[in-house]
Amino acid sequence: MMVSTKGRYALRVMIDLAEHDDGLYIPLKEIAARQDISEKYLESIVKLLTRNGDLVGVRGKGGGYRLTRSPEEYTVGSILRLTEGGLAPVGCPGLDSRSCDRAEDCRTLPMWRELDKLINDYLDGVTLADLIRPKEEEPAFL
Repeated sequence: MMVSTKGRYALRVMIDLAEHDDGLYIPLKEIAARQDISEKYLESIVKLLTRNGDLVGVRGKGGGYRLTRSPEEYTVGSILRLTEGGLAPVGCPGLDSRSCDRAEDCRTLPMWRELDKLINDYLDGVTLADLIRPKEEEPAFL
């Protein structure tokens, strides 16, 4: 599994919004400046996150973006599945509900399924709240 720039940047946007949450909408321009990411590129990411209900956006003066839930309610897994389209470690049809003609005889399928489960369980166990803890606190996911 290789997380794309889109997935990494989506996490950075969500962390930024969680860290700077003061109840007001945060302009995309501010997020882009703090994260040193093109505002144009971030537009496509926040559009996806907004469409999914993870963010709420308001246009105009005083506008920007906010999280729709508390940081504890967002998992890294859910954000990456949205932006990456999945977290499968390999393109094996036997990992999901699609049938595979070789599934019964495949020696590697159990290994890929276990790896897929480990990845998903781990990333679903890490929340935005874990990622915004002060640096001197040990993260819960280590």
